[in-house]
Amino acid sequence: MLKEFKEFAMKGNLVDIAVAFVMGAAFNKVVTSFTGGIISPLVGLIFNSDFKDLKYVITEGVANDAGEVTGEVAILYGDFLTNTIDFIIVAFVMFMVIKGINKMKKKEEEAPAPPAGPSDNDLLAEIRDLLKK
Repeated sequence: MLKEFKEFAMKGNLVDIAVAFVMGAAFNKVVTSFTGGIISPLVGLIFNSDFKDLKYVITEGVANDAGEVTGEVAILYGDFLTNTIDFIIVAFVMFMVIKGINKMKKKEEEAPAPPAGPSDNDLLAEIRDLLKK
C-alpha cells in the first residue's frame, strides 16, 4: 500500500497540481496587494474615501464611551467590489496561461511526423533482389 501511494504521489499530474496550488496562493496574495495598494486608492480618489471602506448604512450605530460605533447595520459594497476586482484579475491571468498552454500544445500536435522509412518487408525484398544479382 505504501508503494502504491508513493507511485500515486510521484505522478506528474499530482506534483503539477501541488506546485500550481502553491503558486496560485502566492499569486493571490500579489493580486490582493495590487488591488488593495494600487487600485483601491486610485478608485478611492473618485469617492474621496478608502475604497474598501465604502458602505451603505442601513441603520446608524451608537457610539459607546470608548468612541467605538456599535449596532451599525451596513452593506459593505467596497469590500465586495475589491474582492470582485481580485477575482477578475486572477481569472484573466489564468485564462491567458491556459491560452498559452493550449497554443503550445497545438504547435506540438502540428509538428510533422518524421518521414516513414521502408518497412522490414521492403528491406528484406531489397536485400533479396541485391543477392540475386
